[in-house]
Amino acid sequence: GALSQNVVAQEATSPDASLKQIALTDVQIESFIGAQKEMVPIVAKAPEADKPDAKVMEQLEAVAKKYKFTNYAEYDDVAENIGLVMSGIDPDTKKYVGPDAVIKKHIVFIDGENLAANDKKRQLEELQSKLKSLPEPVKFPANVDLVVKNYDKINAAMPPVQ
Repeated sequence: GALSQNVVAQEATSPDASLKQIALTDVQIESFIGAQKEMVPIVAKAPEADKPDAKVMEQLEAVAKKYKFTNYAEYDDVAENIGLVMSGIDPDTKKYVGPDAVIKKHIVFIDGENLAANDKKRQLEELQSKLKSLPEPVKFPANVDLVVKNYDKINAAMPPVQ
């Protein structure tokens, strides 16, 4: 469960989108965690589209401001920076090991699972592809300490993996 949570966090930070790395604060992490219970349902029922719906964006902006973010863009930057660090945390040890180590561990796990051959092959191919497109390294080492310190709270606030 927690391992797939990290994969979700990693998917949230796709390397092709230019991630604006920022130095996180305790307040931003607490605000992010608090905002999750209102953000997740809005995002979940938002239509899949390249350009977000204006009404959905209004709701996201309102929630972001309620939780003391300047706007949704700031919330999104904080979320992406948290996701970047979360993608490199080993869910078993709750230590930052880097996204490549987490993916390699997941590959070993999937390889040892008793799955249908085509499912196993597909999952392993996805993981191998993620290894080739890792996000850039964390530029602010203090972010790692903050996210690791709040790992359980962040994980608990994230939506369950479907």
